[in-house]
Formats: sequence, C-alpha cells, structure tokens
Amino acid sequence: MPRKPDLTSIPKKEPAGPREQAARPGDASVSAASWYSAYAEIPNSKLRFSAADFRLEAAELLAAVRDAKSIDEARGRAIDFINQTAHDLCNRSDLSTSEEIIGRHAARIWRNLLSLHAEQRSDFSTLRALIDLAGGKKRADLSPGFFAELTHLWRAVAGDTGVLPAEDDHRQERLSGREAARCRSNQLDRFWVSAKTKLERYRHGLEPEFAELRRHQRRNIRMLFDASLEQWNDWHWQAAHVIKDPELIARAVSIPAPLFESVCEARRNGLPFGVTPFYLSLFDPQGRYDQALRAIVLPPPDYVAELSNKRESRSESFDFMREHDTSPVDLVTRRYPNIAIFKPYNTCPQICVYCQRNWEIDDAMDPHAMASAEKIDAAIKWLAAHPAIYEILFTGGDPLVMSDRKLKEILDRLAAIPHVERIRIGTRTPVTMPMRITDKLVELLGSYREPGRREICVITHIEHPFEVNQDMVSAVERLRRRGIPVYNQHVYTFYSSRRFEAVALRRLLRLIGVDSYYTFNAKGKEETAAYRVPIARLLQEQREEARLSPGLVRSDEAVYNVPALGKNYIRAAQDRELLAILPDGSRLYEFHPWEKFTSSKKTYVARDVSILSYLKRLEAIGEDPDDYATIWYHY
Repeated sequence: MPRKPDLTSIPKKEPAGPREQAARPGDASVSAASWYSAYAEIPNSKLRFSAADFRLEAAELLAAVRDAKSIDEARGRAIDFINQTAHDLCNRSDLSTSEEIIGRHAARIWRNLLSLHAEQRSDFSTLRALIDLAGGKKRADLSPGFFAELTHLWRAVAGDTGVLPAEDDHRQERLSGREAARCRSNQLDRFWVSAKTKLERYRHGLEPEFAELRRHQRRNIRMLFDASLEQWNDWHWQAAHVIKDPELIARAVSIPAPLFESVCEARRNGLPFGVTPFYLSLFDPQGRYDQALRAIVLPPPDYVAELSNKRESRSESFDFMREHDTSPVDLVTRRYPNIAIFKPYNTCPQICVYCQRNWEIDDAMDPHAMASAEKIDAAIKWLAAHPAIYEILFTGGDPLVMSDRKLKEILDRLAAIPHVERIRIGTRTPVTMPMRITDKLVELLGSYREPGRREICVITHIEHPFEVNQDMVSAVERLRRRGIPVYNQHVYTFYSSRRFEAVALRRLLRLIGVDSYYTFNAKGKEETAAYRVPIARLLQEQREEARLSPGLVRSDEAVYNVPALGKNYIRAAQDRELLAILPDGSRLYEFHPWEKFTSSKKTYVARDVSILSYLKRLEAIGEDPDDYATIWYHY
C-alpha cells in the first residue's frame, strides 16, 4: 500500500525556488480569490441598465403598443413597427453594411420574441412586458439584465449599436486590382495587431520561466511524499498517490480560504475528488495564471452544496445528458446511428468538476470502478449484434488508467467486431498523467491500426494553454509517431472564455500536434452554474476571434449538448431559435433535434446564462466590458 504522507512533519514554509517572475504588461493575471468570490457591483460600472433608460431609448416602440385595444392588436402593431424600422434601416446611406446586417438579424429576433409560439413555449410574454412598460406599470420581476437585452435589441434594429469601428468601405469599393488588395491587406494587418495584443496576455506552460517553476514544484511535491524521480515518472506511482487531502494541496500551492473550505466540505460529504501529483505541479503556486486549471479540479461552494444536498439521489438528479434513457444495455450509451459510447471503467485519476458523468463516478481511482466481467461481456455482445455501429468511443471514467493487460483484453474484443472501423479512446491522461503514455502502451494501441480497415485515435481534453507542458508534448509525439492522431475537446467555461483565450489554446495545440475537435458550451447543469458561459459568448468567439485564425487553427465545431439527443451545432442558426428574454435577463433557446428532417422528435428548451451577469463577473476580475461589446448581437 502507498505510504500516506505524514502532514505533521511537513514544514509550512515553502521551500526556496526560482524567483517569481514579474507579470508582463497586459498579462491576464488576477488574484486567485477574486475568481471564486461572488462578483460585487463595480463602482462606476459600465454595465448599468434600467427600465427608465429603456423607456427613453425605445420610446417609439413603446408608443406603438401603448393604446392597443387587445393583445392581438398590440402584437400586430409591434411586429409592423419592427418590420418598418428594419425596412428603413436598409435604406439608410449613413450605415455600414455590417450595421445593417446586425439590424436585420435583430428584427428577426424581435419577431421571434413577440410571437405567440414563443409565449407558449417559454411561459413568458415579452409583448406583455412592453405593454406594461408603455403604460408606466412597474414590474418588480424585470431585472437590469432584461433591460440590457432589450436595449441592445432596440439599438440593433435602430442601427445604433455603436460597436463597429468606422470602415472606409466606400473607399475600398472604389479601388480595384493591386491597390484594392493592398488596402484590404492593411485592414487585415490592423485586425491582427489588435488580436495579437490580446493573445499575448495568455501564458502557456512551454515558456521557459514556467518550465523552470514547474521543475521546482515537482521537487517540492516529491518531498511531500519522499518520492524519487524514478517513482515520479512511473504512472503506477502517480495513480497510487492521487491527492485527496486538501491540506496536502495547500502545502504546495496558495488556495483562497473559501475555496479551501469548499474542498474540505466536498471530502466530508464524500464527493468525488482527486488531483494527481503531476497535475498539481502544473499549478502556479501564487494562483496568477492557473485559474482554469484550479477550476477543473477544486470544487467551488455552490457545486459542493448542490451535490451534497442531493447525494442520495445523485444518479437521478445530475444525469443531465439522460444517459439512463439512452443506455440500451449497461455500459453503453447510444445517441446516433453509427456511434456508441462504451464505459467499462468508471473512475479517473482526477475528477473534473464539470464532468457530465459526475452522477456516476464515486471517487478518483475508486478500487471498484471496473465493471464486472459479465457486464463487459454483455455490452460487447450487444455492440457486436448492431452492425450499424461502426465507431466506438471507449471511455469512462478514463480507460487508460486500466492496466495494459486489461486494455488489451477489451480492445482485442472490440477490434474483432467486423463492423467496427474506428475506436476512439477518451482519456485525459496526456494532461493529468502523461507518463502513462509509455512506449509499450503506444505499441499496443498502434497494433489495432489497419489503414483502410480500422482507425484508432485518442480524444483528450486540454482546457487552457497553461496546462500544456513538455511531458504532454512528448506523450503526444509518441502517439503520433505510431500513427495515432490526437484530438482535443475543449469545454468552454467561464475560466477559459476571455477574449482570444480559446484561440491561444487552439494555436498552441496545433503546434504540438493536437487537432481541435469540438468546443463544448458548458452543459446546463445547475450544480456547475459558476462555469457556464452564455451561448452568445461562444458564438462571438467563433465568429469573431476564431475567424481571425482560419484554417487548421480554428478547425473545430462549437456545440451544445442536448439531453438524450446529442450535439447541436451552435454555428448553425437554423438548429435553434431564441424564444424569449426572461425577466432575469437569461435567454431561452429552443434547440431542434439533429434528426428533425428524418424523424419526429420534440425540441428541447434550455435556459441560458444572463449576459449581463456574465459580463459583471468578467468586470469583477478586471476585464473591460467594452472588449465584449458585440456579445449582445450574437443570437
């Protein structure tokens, strides 16, 4: 059995190490405490919206519904007024083409919000709110977030957003040939100068100063366990010494008191938790650049309270993707005709707080995580009996924590199924425990490759540039040299959603040989509300930031996971509709099923995060809301 560290013998003084580097100008470094505390109203905040201000700005719209004799008449008047305003917008010579496009899009959203269908599906009437505002009625339920949304919708349809820089489009239109090309090239240079300034804020783990800091951290953590370098580089040692004691973590890195107490409470309540010694060595001891890393594994108070209150019904309460309803046999989930998920091993060396399977994972490296031989046998026989399934996502938990012998036993059986032409292995070990990617393991995985017959690939989850390190790069290289591609699924959370933060990650991943695969909007799980980001922010990232890095750097797909149905492509506006702006300022979306043209399925209605609340959180950690000004116009 691994020796448990004697905490009483560990000195509280941090060992001497390399001198802390001063933050560079523009660095995205913020005190750790501010990330986890509830945001407070910023004095002189730019984010102030009220009913009175909206009445002034949208006086003409409110006048259109003020004297209507019935709700139907008010609806007709409001829609007619919006249509006329949009028509007038298209005939204005003083507007840029971009401003006109934003206005026409906003007009469509207005028509959605004012429709009877939206009222029936959302159980809220935007039209009734407009009528009440027009009549001077006070509505205590309508928040500043609600008025922020309506104000920006009105500004868009009125051609008055003020968010786009003045462009000399007309000058470009007068040019042609080489002169036009140079004018356009100069414009693109200006775009990139602005983007580069933001990109350079985000530090990554391959920078020399952080590589040295991490070597120092590893020495410190090895001291805590009295471990040799040989032990540290052995994945079996890492897996056997997963850290579950908050006190031990606090000896290695600074943790704000509320977050430390939250982790302690999680352990007292038996919630799944664990950090590998290797991953802890990636933290910035002072918490300046590593908030995305900490947020992955250190559960915040709201999460702990929610899971603790429902721990007896966790399996039912937190199954957001409704895997119970899409599991035809134990260990298998199926949402698409040709792909199935196979989950024989139900734990990981460390637990991601926002994991969609937090309802079924008991603890990091739980000794009872392996499914019984009978269940595994039944699941593989079921997969073999369904020839439509030609791709299997072999995941868990993290299957690469299994022994080579057990992996081979299962992979042999999956590869023997005639119709299986692709096996994807879902694992985070390249990040959390890269020493697991041994030469022996790589040879085992590579042995199942048969070009033209069967592909094997690794799907991992790298969340932030600061996670990237030389050990991970070496692990990826070993896989690629054996012909095994590595893809990344990025979860777009609050802690990785600042301007150009995701672009910085994709650029770095491309350089180390990892292809970006999906960017997931953080799931609408109530227990992880602190991690969620408005869909509009991900749309803004994809349409603005990612488009400045086209080609292989931006070649992933932004998706929202719809319970029981699977991925809904956020880029495709025809796959969702904005139904309502709810009183608290959150948007209500109706997602269409992916098979809407091939079978009859109900749509899924989901409540999003309030944009105003999200921007206030950003403002509280030092971000300038003006940098996000166009977020309101992404629907």
